[in-house]
Amino acid sequence: MQTTAYLDPTREKLLDAALPHVVFDGWGAETFRAAVADSGISEALANVSAPRGAVDLAAAYHKRGDRAMLAALADSDLGAMRFSDRIGHAVWLRLQAVDREVVRRGMSLFSLPHYAPEGTKLLWETSDAIWNAMGDTSRDVNWYTKRATLSGVFASSVLFWLGDDSEDFAETRAFIDRRIANVMQIEKAKATVRDNKALSALFALPNAILGTIKAPAGVGRDDIPGTRAD
Repeated sequence: MQTTAYLDPTREKLLDAALPHVVFDGWGAETFRAAVADSGISEALANVSAPRGAVDLAAAYHKRGDRAMLAALADSDLGAMRFSDRIGHAVWLRLQAVDREVVRRGMSLFSLPHYAPEGTKLLWETSDAIWNAMGDTSRDVNWYTKRATLSGVFASSVLFWLGDDSEDFAETRAFIDRRIANVMQIEKAKATVRDNKALSALFALPNAILGTIKAPAGVGRDDIPGTRAD
């Protein structure tokens, strides 16, 4: 799964035109109409590029944030960091890649029941992008657990950040560090179970069942449609 899939230039132009309106009007029909008018794109072409209107633009904004994060990560000296710090740094960069008020409006949109699955999918894509950037090669059940755990960390970090009034969002940075530390404690507990013969025997059957779970087909490939940025 990639968050850097083919960019629709029409949709990106609509997104640029929509952003000044989002803070005031949210990701709704009024914003989409304003984006069409301000961009000079015909209504017919706009509807083809973003058939769900502002919802598609909100999703495009999220994906734009993922791309900005990946670009910032590429310029970061990750080699000087502990692995847990790299993950925390990626989450922080992702927050810095977007406008807080625009994200706040997006949270309101994707909290609606009929758009919640879309919001969950976008969170998963962000986590997937981070793990791929970290060089994750897991193709078993760990592929799922890593992304599910990081999705929870990222979602809670966004919520904390939206309400953070500390200088330079210092409290958000500390919150991210605490959440990552909590995840690392879970990983240490899993390692303890693996190293304990009695506990390993107890969990042998569940582990055997989990061992049959594999990552989705195509993960890690860039030679099939939809998996490589153009």
